[in-house]
Amino acid sequence: MTGEPSPLDLAEKVDLWRQRFFEAQAAAEEFILGEHGEEGLAAWIQANSRITAELLRAQRPAGVSATDHFMTRLQHQLLLYDSAVTSEPGPSGTVLRNADCGILRYRRRAARAGVVLTFSSPCPYCQELNTAIAARYVEPDVKVLCEQAGDGCTWRAESPHAPGEDEAGSPHLGRAGD
Repeated sequence: MTGEPSPLDLAEKVDLWRQRFFEAQAAAEEFILGEHGEEGLAAWIQANSRITAELLRAQRPAGVSATDHFMTRLQHQLLLYDSAVTSEPGPSGTVLRNADCGILRYRRRAARAGVVLTFSSPCPYCQELNTAIAARYVEPDVKVLCEQAGDGCTWRAESPHAPGEDEAGSPHLGRAGD
């Protein structure tokens, strides 16, 4: 090989970052399961959710509820893998519809290329991790739920109160310490 390599275009960079993240995540999962079993994986999810919730608190823009910030982050995460995701307001909160999950599609493509996957499906892990993050981060009266549907899922952030109001009618400010 001679000369300097040609620079990567944006699409090549995105694909390479996805691949490197996937490799690191798969290696961590394999190590944790191999060394610590299912209990280790549960501890990994709790540690990851704590760290992510702390980062979200530090990064939340002024004037944005923790719930809206969480749902936007989740939507962006899905869009990183070219998921067919839409966001819509519901009567009791936000609904994200992921009609075709790019993460699932990416993992299937990796498996066909010979990559040994830790999980047969990433969906239970994704659901458990993101609901754990939500439980630590969103407003206390908001429930974040996920329903699997074919090659996608629907995420709901539901509050028993009108969006943006708590029981006393004042704006949501997030959890104490946010």
